[in-house]
Amino acid sequence: MLILLAAFALVPLLLPWAVRLVGARAFYGAALLPAVAFVNTALQAPAVFSGHIPFETYTWIPSLHINLSMRMDVLSWVLTLIVTGIGAIVLLYCRWYFVGHLEGIGQFSAVLLGFAGAMYGLVLIDDIVVLVMLWEVTSVLSYLLIGYYHRRGASRRAALQALLVTTIGGLVMLIGVVLLVIQAGTTSLSGIIADAPTGPIVDAAIVLILVGALSKSAIFPFHFWLPGAMAAPTPVSAYLHAAAMVKAGIYLIARLAPAFALVGPWRPILLGLGAFTMLLGGVQALRETDLKRILAYGTVSQLGFLTIVLGYGTRDAALAGMALLVGHALFKSCLFLIVGVIDRQLGTRDIRELSGVGRQAPVMATASIIAVCSMAGVIPTLGFVAKESVVAALLHPADAWDIVALVGVVVGSALTAAYAIRFVWGAFWRKKNAPTTRWPVPRAGFAAAPVVLAALSLGAGFAAPGMDAALARYADTVPGAGHAHLVLWHGWAEPALWISLGTLVLGAVLVAIARAIRWDEVRRVLPFGAGDAYNAVLRGVARLSVAVTRVTQRGSLPIYVGTIFVVFVVAEGTVLLASPGWRAQLDAWQSPMQLFVAPLMIIAGLIAVRAGKRYTGVVLVSVTGLGMILLFATSGAPDLALTQVLVETVTMVAFALVLRRIPSRMGTHNDSVWPITRAILGAAVGIVMAAVAIIATGAREAVPISKEFPELAYQLGHGRNVVNVALVDLRGWDTMGELSVLILAATGVASLVFVTHRADLLSSLSALPAGVGRSRRLLIETDDGLQQQSDEAQGQRAWLVGSRRVRPAERSIMLEVIVRILFHTIIVASIYLLFAGHNLPGGGFAGGLVAGMALVMRYVAGGRYELGAAAPADAGRLLGAGMVLAVVTALVPVLFGAAPLTSAVFEADIPVLGHIEFVTSTIFDIGVYLVVIGLVLDVLRSLGAEVDRQTAEQRAEAAEAAS
Repeated sequence: MLILLAAFALVPLLLPWAVRLVGARAFYGAALLPAVAFVNTALQAPAVFSGHIPFETYTWIPSLHINLSMRMDVLSWVLTLIVTGIGAIVLLYCRWYFVGHLEGIGQFSAVLLGFAGAMYGLVLIDDIVVLVMLWEVTSVLSYLLIGYYHRRGASRRAALQALLVTTIGGLVMLIGVVLLVIQAGTTSLSGIIADAPTGPIVDAAIVLILVGALSKSAIFPFHFWLPGAMAAPTPVSAYLHAAAMVKAGIYLIARLAPAFALVGPWRPILLGLGAFTMLLGGVQALRETDLKRILAYGTVSQLGFLTIVLGYGTRDAALAGMALLVGHALFKSCLFLIVGVIDRQLGTRDIRELSGVGRQAPVMATASIIAVCSMAGVIPTLGFVAKESVVAALLHPADAWDIVALVGVVVGSALTAAYAIRFVWGAFWRKKNAPTTRWPVPRAGFAAAPVVLAALSLGAGFAAPGMDAALARYADTVPGAGHAHLVLWHGWAEPALWISLGTLVLGAVLVAIARAIRWDEVRRVLPFGAGDAYNAVLRGVARLSVAVTRVTQRGSLPIYVGTIFVVFVVAEGTVLLASPGWRAQLDAWQSPMQLFVAPLMIIAGLIAVRAGKRYTGVVLVSVTGLGMILLFATSGAPDLALTQVLVETVTMVAFALVLRRIPSRMGTHNDSVWPITRAILGAAVGIVMAAVAIIATGAREAVPISKEFPELAYQLGHGRNVVNVALVDLRGWDTMGELSVLILAATGVASLVFVTHRADLLSSLSALPAGVGRSRRLLIETDDGLQQQSDEAQGQRAWLVGSRRVRPAERSIMLEVIVRILFHTIIVASIYLLFAGHNLPGGGFAGGLVAGMALVMRYVAGGRYELGAAAPADAGRLLGAGMVLAVVTALVPVLFGAAPLTSAVFEADIPVLGHIEFVTSTIFDIGVYLVVIGLVLDVLRSLGAEVDRQTAEQRAEAAEAAS
């Protein structure tokens, strides 16, 4: 089972390539995997029915006791057969459905197969936390499937609506799952059900879980997303909205019913909402003229039916509910596929435009009639067996909710018969005063899928006794006595038979009345519906967000920073004042260097506050960073000192680049307001931060784990540089998160500067025009559009390529010579720091910053075109390559059964070089190295080169205007 789940995760990745290669025939290969899963599940039947339940587990997150555990009992076995069997049929159907419509089906096929895998895992998984994860995966994948026609606004809105409703329901469900797991003490579904906890917290948890189940299965008030989802291609409707996605909520109800059917809120919620949904869907189905929407509202009605029966909480109702579950999957997917055939062949689904199709398509009409008979409950289909068993199970109500369920089922069944008749009449009957619709005969493969499903609906009715033997094993787990069996014929004396026949007659009367009063042409019965409420909520959220943004996002950086500081002072100050006791251990100093450095840092900070020029303030603030360098260096932390030097330098460069575009003096346009308030707030922040640092360091009771780092660094990371080994091995996940933050920061900076696009043409523009030689002088266009003579004359050669495009007044030959000499040496030094960092000061971060400083030198000396010549690679690709390298290094150990980021060491004795050790965490460090270089390059390209380009354009425009 776990292997098949992994296959469902990996095989979809190959489908886009397969579609490009063989077109729609790739669906044959896609259908193979669910077919294999179906056969494997069928072969598990002897073990499942004998009580030897197949169970596989893989420890995933041991610290949280979360495992990838898959368990196949009778309920999971039945649902797995539905998910994989109908999934394979639908994928085969897609091969014909998409003939001539190949745009986007590569992604579509991958997502549909991935969805089948998510449902496969969902119905088999035994860990309820993992179940929630797969639950949300189905929501995301269904969003992609429903929005397949992404150029259509209706498809995009329907996809977003389905995503929001089911995801919000899933989040509510997650809260309930957390509460239930805490009360049960286990994440195992089978363990929770075997020893179900009780109490008010459990009742609340069950209500929250049911919210998720009802939203996924489109039960009122969440029903409105399902009809809207009919904007999806018909195969999606046949699979997701008949056999798979909407069954997820029904499955969860059936799974929890044996343990929680007697919980107080259970029956009122499921019986009340289920009955109302069944009636609401049935009434609305009689108003629709689109075949898919008739089936959509019919599905809503049937889901309410399933909710009533499987949530009823008795053994006989559970048995009937399981039969209804199987029957619904067969007949509803069949009908959706038939609608797909009609739509593809005729280009319409409107029953007002279809006339006389049945005589021209007898096979389709016959399959449709069989499926409709099963939906309405006509003998000898499986639907008849299920409906009669349901009525029999509800015939003896014990309380008011039982009466609600019985009335809802009887009236709802009559409505089901009515819209079933309307569907067949609308799709295949000849209408008066309407021309006969010409029917192009579909290919046999296209029509085969619904015919197979219709045949199964009919054959399953005769196989009811065999199904009884299988499904009763689940029903017996539901509390309450019962003795019913699934058989095709109970005899004429069975009251449920006559009630079932009565619903068919009543359904025929209802459809006649609906046609007589033209119910489908009547305007809305109510002034608003659930969809209107949904849209009103969205509009309200949008307006609220605008109002909040108008108040809070004032465009004032001092207000933003001040708000953060006020919250910090209030929150941390409250915690400090509320603490029962403080302990602080302070020393006057730990080294004489602190006596020299600390006063300088304090004085520089105080002067920075009074600085009138921005650059002066930046330099003074940097003094505090330089002081930290001295403190690190004299405290036995050379790595930190080296990194701090590089960070301070890069930060100064970034500040200098930014300060070019803003006034040099502070308060040039807007003077600072409330200086006293700012001073008080700044002092408060400093005092609170100092108090937090002092109290936090004095509150330690246990021996810090950092004392073990030197030994762990060598034993686990095979390195003697504790800082570097901690970054790439012991605390590798932290570094992974920091890399993500760096990439986001670089992307954010670039997005603020690059207005329209991020096309990088610097490297191609850095070369001089063809024909430049030593024997003549040429005019080269500079950044500001002016022209200068090239230095290519005899004896005059530029030290840097890009400097020839810099204005003469801004060039420095001495700087060019120094950069030309030192650049390659600095790059080599950065590589040395990268590989030496495992045992000596350095590492990927420090090495990347050194390489970045070499690029800074090239930019400062030669301008933006020199930067393009020095680093022709795109910054985004460097960032991406570094992140991919780090992620791959983290995941490869999993393939060998080890934990992520586990390092391996390779040792060898090489002549001349001697003993060599290579640790795989070095590859992770190379990823860090590339990310840091990409970050610096992106900052230089955005804050440097792009700002230069914009400035040059402004100068050129000003010069043109002046002339």
